[in-house]
Amino acid sequence: MAKIVLISCISKKLNHKSKAKDLYVSPLFRKSLQCAKSLNPDKIFILFAECGLLDLNRKIEPYDKNLNKMSSDEIKEWLNSVLNQLQKVSYLGKDDFVFFTENNCRKFLLPHIKNYGISMFGLRIEKQLKLLVRACFIAE
Repeated sequence: MAKIVLISCISKKLNHKSKAKDLYVSPLFRKSLQCAKSLNPDKIFILFAECGLLDLNRKIEPYDKNLNKMSSDEIKEWLNSVLNQLQKVSYLGKDDFVFFTENNCRKFLLPHIKNYGISMFGLRIEKQLKLLVRACFIAE
């Protein structure tokens, strides 16, 4: 079994093409990534509205697409894309998934994943940041 961490993309980004791990600049993303790395997972991916599953080292341009603004048909298309991508890099029924994501990203995927953990469920951003600092022993 592999441990796979999924992190939400964040709207605050650099304004130029960058590696995905560098593109997102919000404190929440930075601390989520630090915490994800501290778990020593086999893989870390970013879930993003533009095309689904994103490798941390893939270079991408900034974009404005947001799941919260997508139609139900667009969300279904996004979900199918993410599931297809995940099936190529994991075993949905066997691997352990850890979610550092918003509910919108997570709620569509959970019915398709057997083993998962959810961090920061229902917490506001300020509390998420404090929890990440405390739980993962990272600097504020």
